[in-house]
Amino acid sequence: MKTELKPMTVAELQVVRTNELGAFLDAGTGNTSDDILLHKAQQTSEVSIGDTVKVFLYLDPKKRLAATMRIPKIPMTVAELKVVRQNEMGAFLDAGTGNTSDDILLHKAQQTSEVSIGDTVKVFLYLDPKKRLTASMRVPKLRVGQIARLKIINVTENGAFVDAGAERGIFMPFAEMVGRPKVGEIVWAKLYSDKSGRLAASMKVSDEIRRASKPAENIKLGDTITGTIYNITEAGAFIFSENRNIVFVPQKFIPRVLRAGEIVNVRVTFVRDDGRLDGSLRDTKENALDPDAEKILAFMQKNGGELTLNDKSSPEKIFAVFKLSKAAFKRAVGHLFKQRLIQKVGDNFKLAE
Repeated sequence: MKTELKPMTVAELQVVRTNELGAFLDAGTGNTSDDILLHKAQQTSEVSIGDTVKVFLYLDPKKRLAATMRIPKIPMTVAELKVVRQNEMGAFLDAGTGNTSDDILLHKAQQTSEVSIGDTVKVFLYLDPKKRLTASMRVPKLRVGQIARLKIINVTENGAFVDAGAERGIFMPFAEMVGRPKVGEIVWAKLYSDKSGRLAASMKVSDEIRRASKPAENIKLGDTITGTIYNITEAGAFIFSENRNIVFVPQKFIPRVLRAGEIVNVRVTFVRDDGRLDGSLRDTKENALDPDAEKILAFMQKNGGELTLNDKSSPEKIFAVFKLSKAAFKRAVGHLFKQRLIQKVGDNFKLAE
């Protein structure tokens, strides 16, 4: 499904036809009458049919959506700009409009190293208290798409702001939150560019953490792992460990309300074939299995999650597999049921999902 194109946003669009006025860009509606004009006067380089060009969309005097390749400098973005002049306040950066009154101030207090006329500097753009576009050499410590543990520095009725190492906090909309973080909490988050091209933050990092994770090695049942909660769903909580392992804690093993960003110790209850882990946040005493139940659980985990023995099986068959009496076997199976670790399917048992 195509995203609706709106004015005052940045987009990458394909050139589908040209004429004496300029190039026309595909608006994605399937209707050629909706194609967007990129006038020759708004082109900073030659374009051809089939090219994909980055443009800024705006409304022309007739309120029609139009495009320009002159991308305006907007706040809450990172840019590389050239120093064109200096005075006692600091350096002024070329805004690319051709009008010196649009030059952007890089105040001396916002410089992390000395700059000279002609230098190209990487800066973070933001609005000063008088709503003027201003620059700082304190840029975010991560790039778009990267994840990090970031501190919540402010919460408003529209969302929150995180400290990403830039001169100003980066906005996180409510829709990009996991739960409702509080000021001072540190959460897993990523940076992205919103529809207007501004930097924004999101706590929805499951895909990024999955790519950054690695299979668990040398971890066995009962081991304790320390990690940070990065997602909470109706099914349970997801934890990213200090060793970059993913641990899933089913809802039945969560004894209290959790918060995204919380650091917890989780006890491993299952090692998956793909190296991911299941765990429990319940106290060991509350969660403990007797040795016989542990033996049966381990057997099932190694044998496709199933057990064909049941209370109708002969004592000899049970003893041959587990070295347990039938009474001990039934007690152990009952314990596993009580902990909701197994379920009965016909005459067999399988690990609970």
